[in-house]
Amino acid sequence: QRLKAAVHYTVGCLCGEVEEEKDVQFSKQIIAAISDITFRHCEIFAKDLEMFARHAKRTTITTEDVKLLARRSNSLLKHITKMSEELASSNMEQKEKKKKKSSTAKAERTPGEQESAVTENEDSNMA
Repeated sequence: QRLKAAVHYTVGCLCGEVEEEKDVQFSKQIIAAISDITFRHCEIFAKDLEMFARHAKRTTITTEDVKLLARRSNSLLKHITKMSEELASSNMEQKEKKKKKSSTAKAERTPGEQESAVTENEDSNMA
């Protein structure tokens, strides 16, 4: 119910923006109808995404599933592809920063601390 209310609120806000830009009016019934259609369509999207992942024998929905869902809308597909590439790039940068931090921290350890860290690591691997 809260999700449905959030969709209705967002549709109302978007309709308000269109009203200002295009000098038109939306009745409350039209906003409710658009909200209902949008919510139902999102439910269909969710089921489709779940089926795409299940078909690929996965339990996790990936960006490839989302791209497959958006394949009929070129502009949406381009946008999703661009966003996923930016996200992947950002994730790679964060991983590299973490690697640099950990290698810098290892380099700053004294030989005794390094030996202790290796022993702790070996102990945890045996457990």
